[in-house]
Amino acid sequence: MAAGKRHAMIWQADCTALLDRFASGESNPSALVEVLLARIAALDPVLNAYSALSDTLRAEAEAATKRWALGAPAGPLDGLPLIFKDNLVSAGLPAAWGNATLAKRVAAHDERPVAALRDRGALVIGKGNTPEFAVEGYTDNLTFGVTRNPFDPALTPGGSSGGVVVAIATGLAPAGLGTDGGGSIRRPSGYTGLVGLKPGIGHVPRGGGLAQVLLDFEVVGPIARSIRDLRLLDAALTGRSCAGHSQKPARILAIATLEEAPCDPEIRAAFAQTVRALRVEGHEVEEAPLPYDLSALNAGWTRIAEIGLARYFRDDPEVARTAAPKYRDMAARGAEVSATELYAILDAIYALRHAAIDLWGYDAILMPSSAAQPWAAGESHPPVIDGHMVGPRGHAVYTGWVNAAGLPAVAFPASREQGLPIGMQLIGPAGAERRLLDLVEPMVAPFRWPEFAFTSG
Repeated sequence: MAAGKRHAMIWQADCTALLDRFASGESNPSALVEVLLARIAALDPVLNAYSALSDTLRAEAEAATKRWALGAPAGPLDGLPLIFKDNLVSAGLPAAWGNATLAKRVAAHDERPVAALRDRGALVIGKGNTPEFAVEGYTDNLTFGVTRNPFDPALTPGGSSGGVVVAIATGLAPAGLGTDGGGSIRRPSGYTGLVGLKPGIGHVPRGGGLAQVLLDFEVVGPIARSIRDLRLLDAALTGRSCAGHSQKPARILAIATLEEAPCDPEIRAAFAQTVRALRVEGHEVEEAPLPYDLSALNAGWTRIAEIGLARYFRDDPEVARTAAPKYRDMAARGAEVSATELYAILDAIYALRHAAIDLWGYDAILMPSSAAQPWAAGESHPPVIDGHMVGPRGHAVYTGWVNAAGLPAVAFPASREQGLPIGMQLIGPAGAERRLLDLVEPMVAPFRWPEFAFTSG
């Protein structure tokens, strides 16, 4: 096969296959980068996945290509180009967080997770668009505009890691790094047919980043088109192997709905199919409600981001001045919250963490990743789910409690041959990241590409 033909489809390869191609000499980082940049130029004007591109990418890819040719790669990820969510600090690019002021500030350093991947040879293609301050479940902002789902560009890819998932699902990046403070890796991964790892608190070391506006809920994790790539990137982020190994059957609690919260019937059907598939794999699956009352946590949830933004805006008033009015309003409400109300919220969080410490005796919990399928791209949330009016968090009922509890979860697509992807999540006790990947891997079919990925722009 001619070199040009071979490289033409290189964008469909996952990270593991790409590194194998680099090692064998079948391809190289420079060839891959040229293909990706051409695809970005052709497709991203419609999708708006990227908020910024690196102007040093070509030179870095050329240097990595030379190292591979000499048989001396700089690390296990040498020359692998990745997309990073635009709330992660990366040297040479803004960490814009959807904000006009931050978009003008170019970082001089990498925050810790970004540095971990760069130290192992990864390259930064650019930054993935995110809603301002990454506190909503869709991707749009006044600075960079709306991001669209490649399975249907009229719809949202979710958020807040929307730009990252769109790039990966369309072959504009092989994989990337997102954050999850209330479902921001899991729900967008589900809306685009990807896999994503939301680590437990402390699994991926953090430091040197932007302000935390969601307490310690927000964690950094990889998003990819294969479980083996999640293992690869998790090992690079943590310095610990995430290699799979044989596992005994697991005891899994399957929760299709939470209390009175509505869920799309199509999602419930896909959930039932996933339960059957787990049983075929030999796992013991019990269908029952969550053995915990989340009402106290849910009552204080919106206050968390409001308080966080109030503190952040106090410390950086220039960012506050260019923030969208709704976020200034959120911060104003947060500034009025009393210390006793904050302590009540913290009490609810600590009570949940104590109750969930052994996952109520289960090895894992299966839930949908969202209660609704994607909605109109520029709207913040679906107003109706299964005929019921819902608020801004109606679609997100399954994910936030996992962040508050500090637990790991893996997002994966339900088996589906057509239509929009439907996402599931498997949640585990603290330290169960590798175990969850092992349990999910047999369930994940090869990535199903959207037709948009094969258009010429």
